[in-house]
Amino acid sequence: MVRINIDSKEVEANGESTLLELARKNGIEIPTLCHHQAVTPYGACRLCLVEIKKEDETKLVASCTYPVREDGITVLTQSPKVNRVRKMILEFLLARCPEVEIIQEMSAEMGIKQSRFILYDNDDCILCGLCARVCEEIIGKSAVSFTDRGPDRKVSTPFNEPSEECVGCTACAFVCPTGAIKVEEWDEIRFIEKWNTEIPLQKCAKCDMLYTPANTPGYILSKMQLPENLLRLCEKCRRKSVAESLSNYDVTSKNVIIKK
Repeated sequence: MVRINIDSKEVEANGESTLLELARKNGIEIPTLCHHQAVTPYGACRLCLVEIKKEDETKLVASCTYPVREDGITVLTQSPKVNRVRKMILEFLLARCPEVEIIQEMSAEMGIKQSRFILYDNDDCILCGLCARVCEEIIGKSAVSFTDRGPDRKVSTPFNEPSEECVGCTACAFVCPTGAIKVEEWDEIRFIEKWNTEIPLQKCAKCDMLYTPANTPGYILSKMQLPENLLRLCEKCRRKSVAESLSNYDVTSKNVIIKK
């Protein structure tokens, strides 16, 4: 068991692997834009910086990637040094993404009314990498990734061409903290604007409603042993089909069902 002090609060680590997880479990909020519990921590946005004190040594670390291993350390999440660096980061983000609501809100909470910096190529993407991580780690694809370096660094598809790996699941859009990834649907097509990717939509085998990208059921079948006929149905028809199937059975105990 590891015991540490976070903002004058003695806490014990019990399976939490990072300082961010431990702080949140104990009701101590640390801001972050690039963290999601479903994927590997990356430490891109640096907003979760905290100050670590051990004996006479102090340092700033990204709490989302800092492992909880050392006993007796002191962690400050709102020290003058932390707040100074955090404000600087938010000013850069505000200059890069002046129209993004969450960055505006976080800046206002830190007392930032206007950024001192000027960037002429405004972008809603903060290069947090969440979209690439969820695509690779959760979906099992690598349809998008970081490309180029320095000021040209961005998240894109290979060779900036529509990705053949994309299954149109829109998980990238779901985890994007700034709304930079927009999804539209028209004429039986799902269009992911940022990746310039068009994927045909499939109709439900019963009601003919467009409900999923055409290549998604096949991909799910390749990963999981599920009834193929159910994957060809929309959610409403799928539930109805399952209910009709269960109506032919009597539940006689918690674990036993007998066909009528």
